[in-house]
Amino acid sequence: MEDLILEFFGNNIVYLLLFVFLVVVILAGVRIVPQSQKFVVERFGRLKSVLGPGINFIVPFLDRVAHRISILERQLPTNKQDAITSDNVLVQVDTSVFYRIIEPEKTVYRIRDIDAAIMTTVAGIVRSEIGALELDQVQTNRAQLILRIQQSLEKIVDDWGIEVTRAEILDVNLDQATRDAMLQQLNAERARRAAVTEAEGARRAVELAADAELYAAEQAAKARRVQADAEAYATGVVAQAIQENGLEAAQYQVALKQVEALTAVGQGDGKQTILLPANALDAFSDAFGLLKGRGS
Repeated sequence: MEDLILEFFGNNIVYLLLFVFLVVVILAGVRIVPQSQKFVVERFGRLKSVLGPGINFIVPFLDRVAHRISILERQLPTNKQDAITSDNVLVQVDTSVFYRIIEPEKTVYRIRDIDAAIMTTVAGIVRSEIGALELDQVQTNRAQLILRIQQSLEKIVDDWGIEVTRAEILDVNLDQATRDAMLQQLNAERARRAAVTEAEGARRAVELAADAELYAAEQAAKARRVQADAEAYATGVVAQAIQENGLEAAQYQVALKQVEALTAVGQGDGKQTILLPANALDAFSDAFGLLKGRGS
């Protein structure tokens, strides 16, 4: 009886141990990778594979997950470095870099401290790029400078399995002496612009005054030309009348003018003294005669 009991439990222990062993093997061979990570698998110390997000299988006891790498975008701490522009101005540049790991096998086996390597590389690139520019160009062309820094950085970190998503120049600081000099230059430029504006206004005023005088002269000339044309037209009419009617038409015009002159004299205030030549009455009589003849 005791032998049967021992045999029963002995057989069950073997099965139980076999079952436990199978569970351990399955658990050791299954790896569930989160969406934000990648696993680097080694076999006997050498790279075997890279596991992506989801359920993955490895060979138990031969393969092991050596590195768990996050593929989320990372931001390096703000890095400060000094640089000298092409016009010999010392500036302090604050930079920040955003990157993510896309090939973990390169990152873990080719570089030890990726953050320090990127920061050192950025510092060298910034000094090189700013050294080729003047201070004014650094201030005004910051977007192009950032683009060149990012492109240069991408070429270098490609061997590290990294993608640079963004590079930023947060600030460009100057020493106090340079700031004072720039402020003086700015004030001088403002004064120059004000003087130029005032001079241009004065010149414009002179031009407008000259244009007004020219316009007035042109209008006066046009008026004189119209008056001359009217007088010429009247003279032409008189000449044509003389040509058609002979001496009588001329005498009629003279008589008409005499009548108009005497009428104007007679419209005075009564205090003036009128002196007429001896033949004035005869001329006046002739004028009325001609006018009467015209009226008939």
